Amino acid sequence: MQKEKQIWVKKQRKYLLGLWSLFLLPLVLLIVLFSLIFMGRMGFMPTFEDLENPQNNLSSQVFSDDGKLLGNYYLQNRTYVEFEELSDNIVNALLATEDIRFHNHAGIDARGLARVFVKSIIMQQRAGGGSTITQQLAKNLFPRDTTSYRFGISRNINLGITKFKEWVTAVKLERNYTKDEIIVMYLNTVDFGSHSYGVKAASRTFFNTTPDSLKIEEAALLVGVLRAPTWYSPVRNPDRAVSRRNIVLSQLNRYDFISDHEYDSISAMPLDLDYLVQDHNIGPARHFREYLRGVLTAREPNRQNYLLYERYQADSTEWVDNPVYGWCNKNFKPDGSNYNLYRDGLRIHTSLDSRMQKYAEEALNEHLGTDLQKDFDRIHKTYRNSPFSNDLSEQQVALNMDRSMRRSDRYRNHSWSGMSHDSIVKVFNTPAPMRVFSWEGEIDTIMTPVDSIRYYKGFLRSGFMAMDPSKGLVRAYVGGPDFKHFKFDPVKQGKNQAGSVFKPFLYTLAMQEGFSPCDMAPNVPQSFEVNDSIWTPKNAGPTDYDGRMVTLKWGLSNSVNNISAWLMKQFNPPAVIEIARKMGIESNMEEVLSIFLGIADVSLYEMVGAFSTYANQGVYNVPLMVTRIEDRHGNLLAEFSPRSEEAISAEAAYLMVNLLEAVVNEGTGRRLRGKYQFKAPMGGKTGTTQGFSDGWFIGLVPQLVGGAWTGGEDRGIRFNNIFHGQGANMALPVWALFMQKVYADETLGITQEEKFEAPPGFNIDMDCDRVFQSAPVRRYDSFNY
Repeated sequence: MQKEKQIWVKKQRKYLLGLWSLFLLPLVLLIVLFSLIFMGRMGFMPTFEDLENPQNNLSSQVFSDDGKLLGNYYLQNRTYVEFEELSDNIVNALLATEDIRFHNHAGIDARGLARVFVKSIIMQQRAGGGSTITQQLAKNLFPRDTTSYRFGISRNINLGITKFKEWVTAVKLERNYTKDEIIVMYLNTVDFGSHSYGVKAASRTFFNTTPDSLKIEEAALLVGVLRAPTWYSPVRNPDRAVSRRNIVLSQLNRYDFISDHEYDSISAMPLDLDYLVQDHNIGPARHFREYLRGVLTAREPNRQNYLLYERYQADSTEWVDNPVYGWCNKNFKPDGSNYNLYRDGLRIHTSLDSRMQKYAEEALNEHLGTDLQKDFDRIHKTYRNSPFSNDLSEQQVALNMDRSMRRSDRYRNHSWSGMSHDSIVKVFNTPAPMRVFSWEGEIDTIMTPVDSIRYYKGFLRSGFMAMDPSKGLVRAYVGGPDFKHFKFDPVKQGKNQAGSVFKPFLYTLAMQEGFSPCDMAPNVPQSFEVNDSIWTPKNAGPTDYDGRMVTLKWGLSNSVNNISAWLMKQFNPPAVIEIARKMGIESNMEEVLSIFLGIADVSLYEMVGAFSTYANQGVYNVPLMVTRIEDRHGNLLAEFSPRSEEAISAEAAYLMVNLLEAVVNEGTGRRLRGKYQFKAPMGGKTGTTQGFSDGWFIGLVPQLVGGAWTGGEDRGIRFNNIFHGQGANMALPVWALFMQKVYADETLGITQEEKFEAPPGFNIDMDCDRVFQSAPVRRYDSFNY
């Protein structure tokens, strides 16, 4: 009996041991599993440092000088916000929909998991994932790895291990961050679709607002989109988006964030989107932002990468002298790596004024779109090879078209893929669907790529830049009517013949060397001996005073070549080039006698910077575009100020101001006084090149200097008459319309009462009528060259 009892006790112990083993073994295995996961033995696990500094592709933001966001540089359009910048509506919608017990758990919601287990495993019903906001954040910050395990572990077990990893990471996140920090990190990392990563980008994309201003219905829509950004896209699938939004609203109502009445009224509302995809082709200052992108990411020039030595030399100088040029590759983060414009969330503060930028873009589009382009369309349709001038032969047109085809992205892409030239030409002559630019909006059409090249050549191009002459800050920068379709930038990238806007450099040299505006010169043809032959520049301007003595002021105001040629005889080409160099013209200028006619190709950027010297009492400021760069937290990384140097004397600068004022008061720019009714002190210079290929105007007032260039994509695309093709008609109106808007905006502090200041001790009489009362200078109201 005793023996049987002992046997029974042994069996009981054995059963109990087995039972406890069955109970404890899973627990031990879980402990071992979690330990291995925690130590990183089951694949990647974020360390404490990883949690402190989660790696995301943060877009860098570009701001205007008055604090407005101009655009972003990004791989993923993501910008961080702080919790204080979130509307209660977005936080409440997130909690009500995704994790109502968020503030009561430590990263893993046991009740939620139990619900999922019962409904999914036992009742075979869909019950959702049961993931907390913290778990979802863990998955967003540290995506599921692709570690493969030995011993033939099944896919389901593999997924289970991955889920455990998310739990461990979620617990770590809860230990390292507050609840508010977890919420804002989550909203900063999620994908809302339409290239919008994070709530700040999504708010701007779908509603053109900020996260702190989201309404209840807007917040509900954004949270609803998170379930499946494409499926519930309010743009592609508005009905589904409304349905999903209303589910979020019902959750808000269920948990008493909104009342029954609010739910009924808001859920009945239609979608009210202010939708605009945030990409590099839209927004203000697009050409400026693209230029800046290239500057910030530039690498140290290598001669082997350049076809032209001149370009290599210019970039090498920029690399040494300009701290902004190549900034990302010149500067290092604390970890020793270079800054990345597309990942590091830099805050780039520019010199642009958002109001002036807006006015400049409006002025350029208004002049080209409603006035000049219509005149050009009417005229070029009469050309033999429209839009090319009749001066070009059919062979020249064919060569131009072939060159344009070879330079296109389409041609290069086909060529890089190995396609032969003949095959590419065949593609270019095959009709294809495309969206093309028009001044009334984009047009869906079908045309051959060759026809599209010719179509786009029919649009005139224009560029505009304005800067503060005393501070050297670039205030507006417009590279054309539409960046998406016209990416070439005529402000900084493009160089064109200067024409008569170059003449002030010759006159500046004269003023610097003791001449004054009222000095007299003979208005007769001037001949030069060039290479054993005689060259006589053709005159341009009014003929009433031919053969008579006239003032230098009259000569410049009417852009008379006779007077400029006479001045050229007093000096020499190297002296003219030297003065232009001091005033910021870095482009190649040949030492030839015809330099004064503006034969050199220069950029609009250079010309505006140079003319600013006149309004800044002879001091040249290199135009500054970036004032400072900060990291994502607002910590200052770099600060920039303009490089300045005295280019000419203050007296010579003031004399030149007087000469340029005469251009506006009585010369080629006088429509500013007539048509546009400006009363303010202002100066300027028009420029028109041979064949009317380029129209220029550079204007200055005491507080602002601006300039415009207008022309075709090629020099052979142009007007055929002086009335339409002169700088006073092609370019001056852009500056005039811009200044009208600037003067009308009192917040800018730029008024028509401001005057140019004379330097101390200045005593030269510049009233030529008073100086020469016996021979007053005549006004030529009938001429407008």
